[in-house]
Amino acid sequence: MSSPSKKQRTNGHDVGEGKDVVRDCLAEVNEKGEFKRVEAQWRRWISEDPGAEFPAEAGRYHLYSSNACPWANRCHCVIKMKGLEDIISVSIVHPTWQFTKKGVDTHAGWMFKDPKDPPIPNQLGIGSFDCEGCIPDFVNNCTFVRDVYELAKDTGKKYSVPVLWDKKKQTIVSNESSEIVLMLNKCFNKFAKNPTLDLFPERLTKEMDELNDFIYPNINNGVYRCGFAKTQEAYEEAYHKLFENLEKAEAILSKQRYLCGDTFSGMDLKLYMTLVRFDPVYVVYFKCFGKRIEEFPNLWNFVKELYQMPDVQAITNMKHIKTHYFTSHPSLNACAIIPARKDTDMTTPHDRARFPGKMETMA
Repeated sequence: MSSPSKKQRTNGHDVGEGKDVVRDCLAEVNEKGEFKRVEAQWRRWISEDPGAEFPAEAGRYHLYSSNACPWANRCHCVIKMKGLEDIISVSIVHPTWQFTKKGVDTHAGWMFKDPKDPPIPNQLGIGSFDCEGCIPDFVNNCTFVRDVYELAKDTGKKYSVPVLWDKKKQTIVSNESSEIVLMLNKCFNKFAKNPTLDLFPERLTKEMDELNDFIYPNINNGVYRCGFAKTQEAYEEAYHKLFENLEKAEAILSKQRYLCGDTFSGMDLKLYMTLVRFDPVYVVYFKCFGKRIEEFPNLWNFVKELYQMPDVQAITNMKHIKTHYFTSHPSLNACAIIPARKDTDMTTPHDRARFPGKMETMA
């Protein structure tokens, strides 16, 4: 990953230049005002080979996650669905970003808290947001996710989650969610409670890649391209692509139960993570006003079906989701006011059973 050559801005403040820049996602904007997500830097792989650099072992790896972040949340969901909770430990950050080196720079990011800790305000000292649902860093005893990266001698200076950590080598294996879920799906089956579940069947690789080609840039990342755009032109381009591709996903799900036909896959989880956040957050916060997910009959029933899967519901924390977005970016919501919206009940019956559906199992 190449470092930007121009000054970046985070919450309206310069945080560095060139290779010394530290940044969060609000800084990843080009000259046209378009949000351009910087790729993950840590891209190593766990292997089933016991002689590999990072072999699959019970108790060796730790996931630093967030209930609010859709990318990290999907990784945690795969751990739950595969039954790896006793094999890979997890920490859950507080949803409200904090200054990570106050007085040194103005970077704001993820902080670890214990659920018994007192509530904290946003970066401007406004509000009071409790620590319920947090799991502290009991592996490295770090205060911030930034500290974890610095333990690994990171040079990328983007302190994001998820982070898959090797306790034995004291380093980061990967911070790329799309690759972490592949490792979780396949590499730890001899330890898993649900080893036969296959969320990424090889026979569906081509189909999942084609789906990802429109879902990731235009929907998953598309909401961020709307919300973090710095020009009207950049916003409107992202906005129109977002709703064009939501309609495309709606059309697919009008004919079949899941994105890959009758087989539930990791792509369904990937789409769900954005859709479940859409009405409570993205419609208002990211200016995605065109249509609520509840107004797409097939997308909305798809969300309800996935939410009603016990492992998916267990990692869907609407309080953390809303608290994070509305309290972590003072340049977008300085007073950290969370809309008083009553969430729609996602436990009401869905209609997806009108199509056949199944979970793929490994041989």
